[in-house]
Amino acid sequence: MAPYAIFGISSSGVSLAIKLLLLVLVAIWAALVFWTYTDARRRIADPMLVGCSAAASLIFPYVGTIVYMIVRPPEYLDDVRERELEIAAAEARLAQVEQLVCPYCDFEIEKSFLRCPSCLRRLKEPCVSCGRPLDPRWKICPYCEAEVGQAQPQQRRRPRRAPGAPPTQQPSVARPSPATGARSPQPAGGGQQPAASRTPPPGGSTAEQPTVARSQPPAR
Repeated sequence: MAPYAIFGISSSGVSLAIKLLLLVLVAIWAALVFWTYTDARRRIADPMLVGCSAAASLIFPYVGTIVYMIVRPPEYLDDVRERELEIAAAEARLAQVEQLVCPYCDFEIEKSFLRCPSCLRRLKEPCVSCGRPLDPRWKICPYCEAEVGQAQPQQRRRPRRAPGAPPTQQPSVARPSPATGARSPQPAGGGQQPAASRTPPPGGSTAEQPTVARSQPPAR
């Protein structure tokens, strides 16, 4: 006698339906055991924990699988590895930005270096206005707003005179003599020419022509 006959079920159709239902429940149970094992392998790195999860699902039908779904890790191992690789790549890029190396000798440099301190190669061009290093892709200096490649007009500076040094002598200018018309050297700053330095006219004496000291206007 079938075990379900105790419930008063004697119909062959009902018994067949019960058998099919039990077969479906067993198939679902086996499928849940297999799913628990495969999902645990994708989420748990420890093989012992994977075996325990599959055994719990096998020994405790349905209940073991439900408990596993509650306590299982939320991420797959592949997702964890991918996230770790992305973090490592981001840290490597950050370290590369903070610690640059010379493209010629691989010496550690900084972003503000114009020349490599090891091989003395020029790395960046300075701004003609403020002198800060410029990136080759920039068209304008972001610090002083000067255009890249535009020369800054240089202002002429007067030479400084050292303290205690005598003033610079101005070159003498030749001025015509009032008597002969000949030019005699005169200082550029103006002033009176001494009478003894005048040249007497030819054929005459010095006494015949009075010496007159003329004041010259100051040179501008």
